[in-house]
Amino acid sequence: MRQNDAAEQKEWIYDWNLAAAPLIAPGTHVLLNDETLRDGLQNPSVHDPGLEEKIEILHLMEALGIDSLNIGLPGAGARAVEHVEALAREIVTRRMKIKPNCAARTIEADIRPIAEISQRVGIAIEAATFLGSSPIRRLVEDWTVEHLLRTTERAVKYAIEHGLPSMYVTEDTIRTDPDTVRRLYSTAIRSGARAIVLCDTVGHALPSGAYNLVKFVIEEVVKPSGEKIRVDWHGHNDRGLAIANSLAAIAAGADQVHAAANSLGERVGNTPMELMLVNLRLMGVIRQDLSRLREYCEKVAKATHTVIPPNYPVIGRDAFRTATGVHAAAIIKAFHKGNEALADSVYSGVPSHLFGLDQVIEIGPMSGKSNVLYWLERHKIPADDALVNRIFDAAKQSARVLTDAEVSALCAEATRH
Repeated sequence: MRQNDAAEQKEWIYDWNLAAAPLIAPGTHVLLNDETLRDGLQNPSVHDPGLEEKIEILHLMEALGIDSLNIGLPGAGARAVEHVEALAREIVTRRMKIKPNCAARTIEADIRPIAEISQRVGIAIEAATFLGSSPIRRLVEDWTVEHLLRTTERAVKYAIEHGLPSMYVTEDTIRTDPDTVRRLYSTAIRSGARAIVLCDTVGHALPSGAYNLVKFVIEEVVKPSGEKIRVDWHGHNDRGLAIANSLAAIAAGADQVHAAANSLGERVGNTPMELMLVNLRLMGVIRQDLSRLREYCEKVAKATHTVIPPNYPVIGRDAFRTATGVHAAAIIKAFHKGNEALADSVYSGVPSHLFGLDQVIEIGPMSGKSNVLYWLERHKIPADDALVNRIFDAAKQSARVLTDAEVSALCAEATRH
């Protein structure tokens, strides 16, 4: 958004979001880690993309200014090793800014292939070693906290000894008791981890819970350690709160948020990356060009054989379409004032042009004649009363929005008659 647009917006819109100090100040430094090609592929409905498709998605992540990505879990087998190595090599060859990490269970067999790929390709790959931590998981697995502490220490030290930066992850952190949280992360940091990930693995958290957990870990673990530690938040969307929880985690001091394109991931998925980018951009936290956002989402959907719902925010087909008479009339009046920003905001809380998109006005059963007049104007077709009435009557008799082809056919019929 241009500076003068922003100034005009302050006159047009009273923003209750800014009536008190924002939870996240504009310019706050926030990193984003993309889980699309690892956790996103755990979704039971997805197709695991081919390597060429994964490389295309990697480049779209880079174009959107995403800071890092999980390139896979090479401990899963030969195909995973091949894809992880190829993605890491693409980052090196193309001199990309995005930084790779790999998932691994807290066992040497999972960590070793990451180290071998890192050595072959010549790039640092962060080892995201994870293990369950909550009382309910410990009960099911017959684990003791002492067992988890020993496992944590061995895994983190093994990663460090093999030249890998250590990102230590506990699953289900949001349902883990404070003493266990403190002991596990303190052990990981003493063993050499310089990034820790707090997880809402089953989508249990409320925003208050995400905030409280991040605050607790910073105050009770990170600060007492005396080390420079990156704190990450990894959330799931089972209660539909993943975005709100991620923003609460940032407000509490998290340095990085994990997310996946189109909210892909286990069960109902991860925090949606595209909506994190949208919200952080609108909050003034990030400034990068997001004009390829829809391309990124559509590429992931095609590669994973999944579908973006038409009413999905920002990147859904209907996000900036309207055929409603009152809404369309206001947008059209704004367009006729010669002010794109005004037209982009009068009936939209998300300015479409920030994401390389446009407001679209169509003709349907809920439309007014202004929709018809605007369509004809946009297509440079003279708008006589007979033609307007013909199209308007057809729309009122329809059960859906008319396609451009159908409106064009009505125009052609009117010309013949």
